[in-house]
Amino acid sequence: MSNKNFSRLPPEVNRILFVRNLPFKITADDMFEIFGKYGAIRQIRIGNDKKTRGTAFVVYEDIFDAKNAVDHLSGFNVAGRYLVVLYYKSEKQKAKVNAEKERKELEELKKAYGVG
Repeated sequence: MSNKNFSRLPPEVNRILFVRNLPFKITADDMFEIFGKYGAIRQIRIGNDKKTRGTAFVVYEDIFDAKNAVDHLSGFNVAGRYLVVLYYKSEKQKAKVNAEKERKELEELKKAYGVG
């Protein structure tokens, strides 16, 4: 592991970043230049159809590099547009979060109505 301080990261942090609000004409070379400053990149996928234009996925080799990129590039101005950089959440992760939320709501309702 390349991190020097071995700090514990929040559970949503991962190596895959989802980037929104990109200029439509941005190239892979531009992306590597911007995101490569924060660590080794395994892959960049830029949206190229009508629904995905202006978005990209950036996959870092190291999770700490990805965290560093999110910390520094969220709100970064590229060609007059401010980047939105988020950690990617798979559908499986989203489902788990939703299931936990629903379970808590159900427990609160049971408590409120005295059902056990």
